[in-house]
Amino acid sequence: MNKDYQIISLLKKGDEKTIQHFYKEHKSEFSRFASRYEMAKDEISDVYQDAFIALCENARKGKLDELNSSLKTYFFAIGKYMIFGKMKSEKPAVLNEELKDFQIEWETESDLEPDENVNLLRDNLKKLGGQCQQILTLFYYEEKKLDHITEIMKYENKDVAKSQKARCLKKLKELIKNQS
Repeated sequence: MNKDYQIISLLKKGDEKTIQHFYKEHKSEFSRFASRYEMAKDEISDVYQDAFIALCENARKGKLDELNSSLKTYFFAIGKYMIFGKMKSEKPAVLNEELKDFQIEWETESDLEPDENVNLLRDNLKKLGGQCQQILTLFYYEEKKLDHITEIMKYENKDVAKSQKARCLKKLKELIKNQS
């Protein structure tokens, strides 16, 4: 930890040698760490640079004066949260694909005609509560973003809207599965 405080002190002062050394020292290990999140190399490089800038800014602002972990652990945590933020912003596309996969799977497993599938979907959607009907309609039919749905439905934040939507979609899938 003593070595970490020396590095923090030098980062605060903007010591170029320390900045370059720390940057180079952790880059390959961070890249290996981040690669488990299935990101492109250029995205990993961008996150690394952003995390490094945030680390240096936090050092200059004195936020690292009472560090409870090693500097490397703190730095990797910054990077991890940036990766999660990036993944979260890309998640709506993944969820739409998930719904399409469910729809394709459902249509191929179902003996019903396409119109009957639509009717089954519509009937089961009506069985959900008003809030579930509204959020699923806004997201999947009207293709509204979660930020917009959060405002419309007066949720506390985007994460609440996302969780509610996931719960409602799960309920809808269960209703359809039980009826098929």
